[in-house]
Amino acid sequence: MPETRDASAQAKSKWVEKSLAFIEGLGNKLPDPLTLFFILSLFIIVVSAIAASVNLSVVHPGTGKTVAAVSLLTPNSVRRIFTQAVKNFVEFPPLGTVLVAMLGVGVAEATGLLSALLREVVMITPRKLITPVVIFAGVLANVASDAGYVVLVPLGAVIFLAFGRHPLAGLAAAFAGVAGGFSANLLISSLDPLLAGLTQTAAQLIRPEYQVNATANYYFMAVSTFLITLIGWFICEKIVEPRLGAYTGDADIQMDEVTATERKALRWAGYAFLAFIAFILVLVIPSQGILRDPQKFTIIPSPFIDGIVFIIALAFFIPGVVYGKVAGTVRNNKDVARFLGNAMSSMGYYIALAFIAAQFISYFAWSNLGIIVAVKGADFLKATGITGPPLLILFILVSVAIDIFVGSASAKWAIMAPIFVPMFMLLGYSPELVQAAYRIGDSTTNIITPLMPYFPVVVAFGQRYDKSLGIGTLISLMLPYSIAFLIGWSVLFVIWFMFGLPLGPGAGMRI
Repeated sequence: MPETRDASAQAKSKWVEKSLAFIEGLGNKLPDPLTLFFILSLFIIVVSAIAASVNLSVVHPGTGKTVAAVSLLTPNSVRRIFTQAVKNFVEFPPLGTVLVAMLGVGVAEATGLLSALLREVVMITPRKLITPVVIFAGVLANVASDAGYVVLVPLGAVIFLAFGRHPLAGLAAAFAGVAGGFSANLLISSLDPLLAGLTQTAAQLIRPEYQVNATANYYFMAVSTFLITLIGWFICEKIVEPRLGAYTGDADIQMDEVTATERKALRWAGYAFLAFIAFILVLVIPSQGILRDPQKFTIIPSPFIDGIVFIIALAFFIPGVVYGKVAGTVRNNKDVARFLGNAMSSMGYYIALAFIAAQFISYFAWSNLGIIVAVKGADFLKATGITGPPLLILFILVSVAIDIFVGSASAKWAIMAPIFVPMFMLLGYSPELVQAAYRIGDSTTNIITPLMPYFPVVVAFGQRYDKSLGIGTLISLMLPYSIAFLIGWSVLFVIWFMFGLPLGPGAGMRI
């Protein structure tokens, strides 16, 4: 009997390996990401013209207005393509976030701070705990909004490499935590009040007095943080990393023992970091702190949250310069300027990729195709007539499908909430319950859709360790995480529902 089970397990393992290899091979037959986004841009232009010619349209559930497909081949649209190309690029959300964060990280790396710090971490951290620590940190990084993508994802690769493990496994683990567990957290992030506001507006279509708090899903999302960490840990070490095998690239992290000079430099860098944190706390902690909201004096939202990327850049830059001065890698300001320049030069491919990706995402928005797909999917779910947990699971799956086409969590929810929140309320289910189900579907697909703005960023980071890395490879790495997160999170959601547990303070399952 044990031999039969072993044979069955081996057969399943081979099937999984063949499936992932097929996905990787299929995806990597696609052109380079830069070329692919160019082709997709042309595709959207053509499809928009076809959709407009057949008068494809939907009624926006939030505004009640008709949203029609817009052809990008009309004279006005062609003029818009030419005149707004630069604006699309400059206002591409990940562009500034990535470049600003990399200024600080680049200096910390060039001065030797990150290398020395990682060597110290390697000496004191058990190898077995690196994976869950990286994933857990990724989930918590969501409180810093988009900064997790540009700081923790590449750092995950570096940490794994420092432990003699495959850097792409570390990159995938960090990406899984940051994007796949996007809605889970132990803290209230900027996404919570944003979604709660949209949910409340939708709920008031049925009950004008209904209030939805930012903590509406806190209990469920806090428990989900540990679930995502455990599932991600298993997927990384049992599926993703074994499939990658040993790393044979030329990237390397020197694992020499930290010298006395380096340890002294680390100590002074630590002092500088603590001083910087204390300075930020002085601006945030007081009830009327400068970095709080100037009218409501809240922390979320506030200039502190809006400026978190710059704060993180400084948190790397200042200790990096201090470390360099003490260690001798920074002799004068010219060295610092050179490090800053080198940090930007290393991002050349990403900058080119961002330009093309920005055009594609803008064309998709201008054509209204994303909204049309979202509303059509929502209408299908409403028409099924299914109720109870099966309806909630089906709703999660529709959220998953729509997430492939519309990356923004708030944009999707602005479309879906006015349909589904009132519908579920009429069935006796709370708006907070619908919001929690939506967040599961929204989060778990982020890591496998190239339409997610930071997907090309992760591709660019991965190409530092494997120049042949393409979209197919990254999707094949992330697909096991996506499927496991979706199944595990959905099971937790059903259990939560069956026991009638509160989703957050004062937020029950039913109304």
